[in-house]
Amino acid sequence: MTYSLYAIPHSLYSGRARSYLIKNGISFQEFSSGHESFKAEILPEAKLATVPCLRTEDGQVIRDGAAIIEYFESRNGRPCQPKTPQQRVVSGLFDLIGAEGLLRPAMHYRWNFPEENLAFLHYHFYNAQREHPDREAKTQYMMDKMRYAAMIFGVNDDSIDLVETLYMEFLLALDKHFQQYPYLLGWKPCIGDFGLLAPLYAHLGRDPKPLRIMQQQALHVYRWVERMNRVHQDASEYYQAGSDYLADDQVPETLLAVLRVIAEDLVPETLAAANSINDWLAENSVPSGERASRYLGKNDSKCRFVVRGQSLETGAQPYRFFQLQQVQDFYQTCADQDRAAIESLLQSCGLEALLTTRLDRRIEQRDNLEVWV
Repeated sequence: MTYSLYAIPHSLYSGRARSYLIKNGISFQEFSSGHESFKAEILPEAKLATVPCLRTEDGQVIRDGAAIIEYFESRNGRPCQPKTPQQRVVSGLFDLIGAEGLLRPAMHYRWNFPEENLAFLHYHFYNAQREHPDREAKTQYMMDKMRYAAMIFGVNDDSIDLVETLYMEFLLALDKHFQQYPYLLGWKPCIGDFGLLAPLYAHLGRDPKPLRIMQQQALHVYRWVERMNRVHQDASEYYQAGSDYLADDQVPETLLAVLRVIAEDLVPETLAAANSINDWLAENSVPSGERASRYLGKNDSKCRFVVRGQSLETGAQPYRFFQLQQVQDFYQTCADQDRAAIESLLQSCGLEALLTTRLDRRIEQRDNLEVWV
C-alpha cells in the first residue's frame, strides 16, 4: 500500500510525520500543499489548510502529524511507544517539547537572520504556492504571516538574547546525550524522537543560519537529524549499539540534563497558558464539539510568565494541552509504585507540575479538528 503525504520541506510539523513513515518503512509519495489535488481533494476532508495531511489508499484523509502517527501506531502494535512507565512519560514529554516547547528558537533563527536565510526561505515558500499570476504576492503574504507568528510565540527584540541562551544550552546538552546514544531512549526512535525532530529538522536543521550552528557546535545532534530521515538505524559510530530501548526503564542522566534546561521556560509558560485558557473558558460559553483553535479563535488571549527574571508574553495555545493530556492520562493509569517513580523523575528535572497542570475542559481530535469536549 502506498500512502500520499501532503507536506512541504520547510514545514515544522511535516518533518515529524515524514520521519515516522520513513523509519517504519511505510511506502508513501509526497505532494506539496501547492499541488492542485490538495485544494480539490484533501482540504474538504482535512478542514484546515495545514500540513501534514495523509491520504490512505481507501481515500481517508488524516490531518495533523500527531494524528498521522497515531493512525499507524494504533494499527501496528505501537512499535514506537516505550512499554515501561518512565520511558513512556519521557517520550510523551519530548513529543510535547518538539511541538510546543521549541517554537521560539525555531521562529527566531528562521526569521531574524534574513541575510543568511531569506533566499532559502523564499525558494521554499514560493514553490509551496500553486502556479498563479499572484504567486509572488501570495508568497510574500505567507512569509509575512509567519514572521508575525514568531512574535505571537514570544520572539521580540527584548527576548532574543534569552531565546538564544536557552536554545544553546538545550542544544549542547542534547549533543552530550547523542554522544552516548543514537536516539532519545537508546537504540531506536520513540514517539518523542519524532516530536523533537519537528523543530530540529525543518527550521533548526535546514535553514542556513541555525544549520551552521548545529553543524559546528552540536554535530551529534546534526547526525541525529540525518539519522531520523533514514530508514535504517544509521548508528555505525556506536560500536556496541543495541536494537531496542534501554533496559529496566532507564532514562539516562544525559537526557535528564536536557529536560532540566527545557523545563526553565516550558513549565512557566504551560502554567501561565493554562490559567489564561481557563479564564477564557470561564468567560465564554463553549459548546462541546466546538473547535479548539490554536489561538482560541480571535480573542487575543495572552499568557505572561517570567524566565530568568525576564518577562515573556505569548499566545495561549490549547494544542499544548491536547498533547499534555496524553502524558497525564497514561500517568493516571499507572500503578502507585510507577506513579511515584515518575513523580520522582520529573521532580528531579523541575517538570513535576506538568503532571497536574490541566485545562478545565478536555480536547479531543474529531473529524480532523481539535475540539472541546
